[in-house]
Amino acid sequence: MSNSAFTSATQTVHSSNTSTFNEHGWLVQIRKTLEEQFEEDNNEIPASIFSVPPILLHTNPDAYTPQQVALGPYHHWRQELYEMERYKIAAARKTMKHLACFNNFQEIVDQIHVMESRIRACYHKYLNLNGETLAWMMAIDVAFLLEFLEVYARKDGKLLSRVTSRLTSNLVDAAGRKSAHIAILRDILMLENQIPLFLLRKMLEFELGSLDAADDMLLSMLKGLSIELYPFKTPEELPKLLIQDSAHVLDFFYRLLMPKAFRSSQITDNDAETAGENIKDEEEIIVDEESHSRVMEFFNVIWNIVSKLNIHSVRFLKAILYSQPLQLLLKMPWHIISKIPVLKMFKEPIENMFMGQGKEDVKPDNDNVVRPPLIEELTIPSVTTLSKSGVHFIPTDGGIRSIHFDVKTHTLSLPRVNLDVNTDIIVRNMVAYESCNAEGPLVFTRYLEFMKGIVDTVDDAKFLRQKGIILNRLKSDKEVAHFCNGMSRSVKFTKVPYLDKVVEDVNKYYNGRWKVKAEKCVKSYVYGSWKILTVLACIVLLCLMAVQSICTVYTCHRMIHQYANPGSSAADYP
Repeated sequence: MSNSAFTSATQTVHSSNTSTFNEHGWLVQIRKTLEEQFEEDNNEIPASIFSVPPILLHTNPDAYTPQQVALGPYHHWRQELYEMERYKIAAARKTMKHLACFNNFQEIVDQIHVMESRIRACYHKYLNLNGETLAWMMAIDVAFLLEFLEVYARKDGKLLSRVTSRLTSNLVDAAGRKSAHIAILRDILMLENQIPLFLLRKMLEFELGSLDAADDMLLSMLKGLSIELYPFKTPEELPKLLIQDSAHVLDFFYRLLMPKAFRSSQITDNDAETAGENIKDEEEIIVDEESHSRVMEFFNVIWNIVSKLNIHSVRFLKAILYSQPLQLLLKMPWHIISKIPVLKMFKEPIENMFMGQGKEDVKPDNDNVVRPPLIEELTIPSVTTLSKSGVHFIPTDGGIRSIHFDVKTHTLSLPRVNLDVNTDIIVRNMVAYESCNAEGPLVFTRYLEFMKGIVDTVDDAKFLRQKGIILNRLKSDKEVAHFCNGMSRSVKFTKVPYLDKVVEDVNKYYNGRWKVKAEKCVKSYVYGSWKILTVLACIVLLCLMAVQSICTVYTCHRMIHQYANPGSSAADYP
């Protein structure tokens, strides 16, 4: 039995209110699920249609919620979507004209009813519907979806002659405007609005007489749809196996982006990288300790050289550093030193610099607010910065797999991306689907983090558009920059060795440039240390003021000679 079907059956058959619990319905559903026997090839049917994770849903609810048409059970009962029911009925009537083997639509519903268990197994959420209702719903929605997809059926780059439907050209929204077609395109690609693809294959098999012909027709439909909506370039030749392996339309788009072989290689590489993470972390700790010891050794050598110089200022500084009051002060605990009136004013800045970095924010125990997980953003310079450092950019047509950095020619290859009004919806739902269904690392999500890293400003978006990497069909480059910086959403941290290697090579080249090293040196040792330099300057100023006050009362040159020549007495000097 399918694990997902059993899980669905064990969920309680009731609404959110526990007072409406249907005990009899729960018992019937459990008994039916335990007694039903799947065919051998259907023993493991993984769930493929999920509810959008709340973390992603809260970012932009409209991007995941159908606005025009409901396909499947998740949004079927929303009243604002009932306007499309008449078009669904019209599509069902037209389907009957193509199915001469059936006398009425009820016979089609009966054929779908036989696959009830397989249909339920595809949905991750429990379907509180009886079998006949579910069969009728699926039969009508499949007829409508096929009628809508017919306009995208292609062969040799041309529309097929059998496309005679005028349904989509007559679609109107609730306000009577013929703008529903674009809205339906978006709804078809939403995760919660998917229909199992085997139902579309079965309906086309009834119409065309064979499963091979059904697969050819469905492949031509989805290929035409991908040419219209797919952000990357659609391959010229698509294997028929892609139709057989895809769970639904959104899964078809995801498999175009990440073929199974590419995803499998990422899983293998990720496992190897995870196994060596601990060793890598230990090596980094050892390197940090060695670097710290070398720095201390360097300062010790410098101090030994300076201390041997026979200069008046050096002797005076040594006299102060080795004086008994200062030695006693250095041996005192910090909580006592911080109470000295002169140093009390420097307590807070010193603690912030040296002791504040290790503090962690304390979260209240009753903090139940849902927050997105902390995602490690890829550290990589923007495209304009990389271009100034000598990196060349070229567009490719191979999708994410074509991302590559040539170390010898300093060339970064990036796939062409077509951005239009539908891209935001498609990308968000593909991220949601990947986060729910991915077997290994979230490759597509990591790619979006990569784009977020290299596109920071409008100038970066303009640069990629001029290079032909971004085909901008939006209003402005500002919207492209906003798109790239707003797509990186995930439900878990992920690493993709292939993309991370490209980032590592780019950073290695960029950080090796002498101009970059000079800028970092200035930022680290000048701009980055202005706080500690300010505190040290204040301390030195106070020390000089103290020395000046002492010199007004005592003769300073006697104290210097006394520390320089310990064997002499104060009487030896005038």
